Amino acid sequence: MRKTLTSIYRFYVDGFRSMTLGRTLWLIILLKLFVMFFILKLFFFPNFLKSHSTDEGKSDYVGSELVERALPQP
Repeated sequence: MRKTLTSIYRFYVDGFRSMTLGRTLWLIILLKLFVMFFILKLFFFPNFLKSHSTDEGKSDYVGSELVERALPQP
């Protein structure tokens, strides 16, 4: 079992060492993930619960939002 895991590990390490174009592609992938999860979250997903200091206030806010959105608008 250990020999199999070691050979799999060496396979991937050797593969990543010999990459030329792959490193650039991984850099692009990591940059895109950074933009998606950090930059977009800051600008498009505000923290509405920050204004409520207690857990009870947060739960009341979430409950009222769920009820208001579930009721059909006249």
